[in-house]
Amino acid sequence: MEFFTISLLNGVSYGLLLFMLSSGLTLIFSMMGVLNFAHASFYMLGAYLAYTTTLVVGYWPGLIVAPLLVGVLGALFEKSVLRRVHAYGHVPELLVTFGLSYIILELVQLIWGTSSVDYRVPDALSGPLFTIYGTQFPMYRGFMMAVSLLMLVSIWLLLTRTRIGLVIQAALTHPQTAETLGHNVPRVFMLVFGGGAALAGLAGVIGGNAFVTEPGMAATVGSIIFVVVVVGGMGSLSGAFLASLLIGVIQTFAVAIDASLMGMMASFGVAITDQTFGYALWKLKVSQIAPILPYLFLVLILIFRPRGLLGTREG
Repeated sequence: MEFFTISLLNGVSYGLLLFMLSSGLTLIFSMMGVLNFAHASFYMLGAYLAYTTTLVVGYWPGLIVAPLLVGVLGALFEKSVLRRVHAYGHVPELLVTFGLSYIILELVQLIWGTSSVDYRVPDALSGPLFTIYGTQFPMYRGFMMAVSLLMLVSIWLLLTRTRIGLVIQAALTHPQTAETLGHNVPRVFMLVFGGGAALAGLAGVIGGNAFVTEPGMAATVGSIIFVVVVVGGMGSLSGAFLASLLIGVIQTFAVAIDASLMGMMASFGVAITDQTFGYALWKLKVSQIAPILPYLFLVLILIFRPRGLLGTREG
């Protein structure tokens, strides 16, 4: 019971961080039809900017300043670059955002260096939140979970319960009508893209010190973000939330299980011998195959439910 409870809590906290990462990408795609390949780079940029602002003004101001700076940079990119290629279709959009990811990587290495930086959890959040079965659950993981849930509720309220949300949805679904009513549709697109980048920056502020802030962090999480978005359903925020929790819990349990596939099958009464097909694979521990489990989950979703768990798009 101890193993299950602790692993579940860790899996949920990791899953909520994945949701923070994927929510901005999901919003940008659902509202603009743009699959932003530089989204993980905005996450990395948020972590590095938070590290710098923390050194200058402290962690709590940095929690606000860093995502805002990333959002402004994202909005400027949409206005000056992405808007110019939007009319040419999805391939130019993919290429220009892919190029942006490399530019951000080079700038990060140029400014902060090629090694990791000492971005730490603030002292106020460094202790245990509670103790269960003799194991301490970190306060910072609880903080991550609270921020993720607060962000989910805020996005939902903004899009469904405010005039700004109604204007955004109207501009994205009926742009000509919105322009006729006096709304600046290009500005709406710029704000949406900037908001999505800011959400990625916020995830960087929260996740950068919980893990490691270094130039390879974008590549580490970049593929997982797209797995979450596709599994949840392209453009579905609720689907991204569900997929994030599932992937976070599955991967955390897999990492924590110190048993081989052969041993697990034996516990179910299935004997694996050296004559069994793929015998070497069955000898692997579950923790060794944990990194590929999200991608296996993705393959199963694409086979049996191509539109994703809660998505409405078929392709």
